[in-house]
Amino acid sequence: MPDRIDLTDARALRAYAHPTRMELVGLLRRHGPLTATRAAELTGESVAGCSYHLRMLAKYGLVEQSGGGRGREKPWRATARTTHWEAAYDDPSATEAVGDLTMAQVEAYVRKLGAALADRHRLPREWQAAEYSGDWSLYLTPEELTGLTEEMTRLLSRYDDRFADPARRPEGARLVSMLRLAFVAPQDPEEPPAAADPAAPPPDPPQPAQPAQPAP
Repeated sequence: MPDRIDLTDARALRAYAHPTRMELVGLLRRHGPLTATRAAELTGESVAGCSYHLRMLAKYGLVEQSGGGRGREKPWRATARTTHWEAAYDDPSATEAVGDLTMAQVEAYVRKLGAALADRHRLPREWQAAEYSGDWSLYLTPEELTGLTEEMTRLLSRYDDRFADPARRPEGARLVSMLRLAFVAPQDPEEPPAAADPAAPPPDPPQPAQPAQPAP
């Protein structure tokens, strides 16, 4: 399976920004191939709904039929291990779709985290102790943030081979979700204002005040 698929079209970005479709792609990557019937059992959606969403995902290259079966019993598989999109595009409609997709992705993370926390008491004590949440506030340049992201990717990639090959998983290993988020913090009122971006368009000039109209 290829490492990633790149979404560049506004229609593809909007099509993927749907909670059920994002869940289906994740299931196919972890447990596929799956039929629409099996996908419905795992997601709680209807078979007809899953069949429709799978066809929409296939339209934009995110999933494909893996062969065999008939009708809704045809198995589907993911076309890549990860989905990638840029932060902005030359096409304004694509950039707007990125915002919607990123928000949908964050909402999906929150739902998964909430479900994990609700079941956390069922985990063995060693897993509860190993889980982690936290955040850092760092002063970085864009280049430093990019480098830090690449460094984390290299570190996590050391365990990639275990995803596709169960024989490489040590005894006791479980599927773990690790979230990575980095964003420019909202302006702190105690901080000096950030320097203006020289590439940004100048602000609109102030409009002259309109003269007062005499009362009738």
